[in-house]
Amino acid sequence: MTPVDLAELLRATAAKVLAGRGLDASVLPETLTVERPRNPEHGDYATNVAMQVAKKVGTNPRELAGWLAEELSQVDGIDSAEIAGPGFLNIKLAADAQGRIVESVLAAGPSYGSGSSLAGTNINLEFVSANPTGPIHLGGTRWAAVGDALGRILGTQGATVVREYYFNDHGAQIDRFARSLVAAALGQPAPEDGYAGAYISDIATQVLAQRPDALDLPEAERQEVFRALGVDLMFAHIKKSLHDFGVDFDVYFHENSLFESGAVERAVETLKTSGNLYEKDGAWWLESTRFGDDKDRVVIKSDGNAAYIAGDIAYFQDKRARGFDLCIYMLGADHHGYIGRLKAAAAAFDDDPATVEVLIGQMVNLVRDGVPVKMSKRAGTVITLDDLVDAIGVDAARYALVRSSVDSGIDIDLELWTSTGNENPVYYVQYAHARLSAVGRNAADLGITSADPDLSLLTSEQEGDLVRTLGDYPRVVSSAAALREPHRIARYLEELAGAYHRFYGAHRILPQGDEEPAPIHTARLALCDATRQVLANGLELLGVSAPEQM
Repeated sequence: MTPVDLAELLRATAAKVLAGRGLDASVLPETLTVERPRNPEHGDYATNVAMQVAKKVGTNPRELAGWLAEELSQVDGIDSAEIAGPGFLNIKLAADAQGRIVESVLAAGPSYGSGSSLAGTNINLEFVSANPTGPIHLGGTRWAAVGDALGRILGTQGATVVREYYFNDHGAQIDRFARSLVAAALGQPAPEDGYAGAYISDIATQVLAQRPDALDLPEAERQEVFRALGVDLMFAHIKKSLHDFGVDFDVYFHENSLFESGAVERAVETLKTSGNLYEKDGAWWLESTRFGDDKDRVVIKSDGNAAYIAGDIAYFQDKRARGFDLCIYMLGADHHGYIGRLKAAAAAFDDDPATVEVLIGQMVNLVRDGVPVKMSKRAGTVITLDDLVDAIGVDAARYALVRSSVDSGIDIDLELWTSTGNENPVYYVQYAHARLSAVGRNAADLGITSADPDLSLLTSEQEGDLVRTLGDYPRVVSSAAALREPHRIARYLEELAGAYHRFYGAHRILPQGDEEPAPIHTARLALCDATRQVLANGLELLGVSAPEQM
């Protein structure tokens, strides 16, 4: 019986108890809170439902908790239900009811943890979207890891997720990139507002390899050749870096297409017609303060050129036209202003601002020997995705970037994440999976399987803790999806690995020497198989490998 199952049982029981006493059962929340007590002596699970609803139905919490305890004690699978404190209810499951958690894991396999809370929802998940003017830096790398994991997690809850990369190939930054390439090809320093780093020289050389005549062209034509070929070469590098990092996108959307197709012009005209654009000082402004933004935004500048937000507005319209119910934008730490402006843009189109979600990620730093690592050999000014992977590997990089809430900045200690000890979180989790895989191989050598186990034999403290931790997994995945917080999966996996290591240290799983296989060995092997499955499921959601040997 998982916490989700117990919550459903509790709600049905509470509704029966209240109705049987002529009290209003409609005050019960849709989902009851069921948690594992910090002190195992207080039971397997605890709920505060009596304290939530007692006052609403005209009774006191301890009295209501008493009614619930009496009823629950008669339910199959409940060993005991006791009142604690001002009205908490501590519940202990029967051993066979706990064992059903293991059965559920083994029956569901890779789908254990899946749900249907987002079934039928079409989600556009836009992340990374780094300008094609240089390699992906650490901030973009964080979004690559977090965004890919979030897409996987949302998918487990029934959502259809399209991963999208917004290719910023329009605007002044592309012109500066092209001028930087031309300067490098001519052997000149980068322009004052340009880009530097060895990668610029590399790309300039590749452009000349494709177009040896490029430097002989008239200035405007030369600039265009370096712009077009340079952007293609840079973006090819970005795609390869992401692919090698385990991140691929369903859609690469070109910003420039919004201007070439007239989508920006049409969006602007729509807003003018609706009265949500006004003219001032020769420019056109979105009256976004009407829709909760902190200030109005220039859409068309006084020189007639579109401001950056013009493309954002047209892009949002395009996403909605493609049938997305929810548009999630994952942006960097300096993009807080986009929350208000994107929601205001949605409202200005008479759309629901709730169709826009903006997640803001904080900064990432690399640290070696307690000192920040500040410069890349290739990019010159920033640490890149490739630098991080070269330093600690794909698995450690992805896990390190996903493990913390995106609301907080993180320092990645290179020494920690390359170590082969329990202090390294990804090693700790992967080692648990590898150890479990070894148990499976040893069992196969002995001819022992986990078929038809008597799971009621799993009665020790360590066994119970491990079983209940397995039961928490569906709730953790559901919460990670609802709150858009993949780090919950990583933290759970570390908790599960810890529960397994404690179990492993306290019990012999397989018979030794001339000892005959017994039912307890089969039961413990089934528990190990279930634990290995959940570790593999969670690591898959993070895009991290589940090694069978280490």
